[in-house]
Amino acid sequence: MSRSYFHLHLVSDSTGETLINVGRAAAAQYEGVSAIEHVYPLVRSGPQLERVISEIEAAPGLVLYTLVGHDLVERLEAACRETGSPCLSVLQPVHALLQSYLGAQTTARPGAQHMLNAEYFKRIDAMNFTLAHDDGNLPDDLEEADVILVGVSRTSKTPTSIYLANRGLKTTNIPLVPAMPLPSALETVRRPLVVGLLASPERIVQIRQNRLLSLNAGDSSLYVDRDAVADEVAASRRLCAKHRWPTIDVTRRSIEETAAAILDLYREHRLKFIAV
Repeated sequence: MSRSYFHLHLVSDSTGETLINVGRAAAAQYEGVSAIEHVYPLVRSGPQLERVISEIEAAPGLVLYTLVGHDLVERLEAACRETGSPCLSVLQPVHALLQSYLGAQTTARPGAQHMLNAEYFKRIDAMNFTLAHDDGNLPDDLEEADVILVGVSRTSKTPTSIYLANRGLKTTNIPLVPAMPLPSALETVRRPLVVGLLASPERIVQIRQNRLLSLNAGDSSLYVDRDAVADEVAASRRLCAKHRWPTIDVTRRSIEETAAAILDLYREHRLKFIAV
């Protein structure tokens, strides 16, 4: 099936992350259609906006924006009308709903969600911890973690850990390697949530084979042998069942979906831990 393309202009006075996520989530719902993204972050002055408008004039398309300056909004919307480019303020409907519910006016602060507050420094601290404790490093610090991920090789432990760290959770991951003992502290931790990541043997073999190819490495038979991998996954399941650790099958999940499931488990875990 041939694909059709359209220009998607994302204009933000902050980092543009909100627009990118919204634009991609919406565009993903349309089969056979792809967006050619034009991202313009940190647009906070007239001259900056004029450069953006010249780009829109050269490639008219759909325009999404998150601008809080009234003059900038008026100028952008006027330019979009002239070029026939539909435009929409992504946050305006949310602001209107909040304003009607809270009975308060908004304060125009570009990038307010990225202020250097306690939550920001918590994420930085979590990221530093997670990077230092990747792949089983510093096992004596396990009790300091918020989340511990366990799983065989190629179950997305590291990228999931980094995603969780960006959400403020100190995360470490422990690889399950045949014939290699686990850190003794893992079986006695109380504070952290321990989650087992699982995947089908077929999926793991596929990823491992691609990994070997990318490294120009020779064929490591047991590493990519389907029966050997199935044994690894079975042992992982038994370990998690023994310790009553929740498991998540990541075979058909994105990193974001896996992390969302872990965050949900973590909220329940913290409630139980506090109650005790």
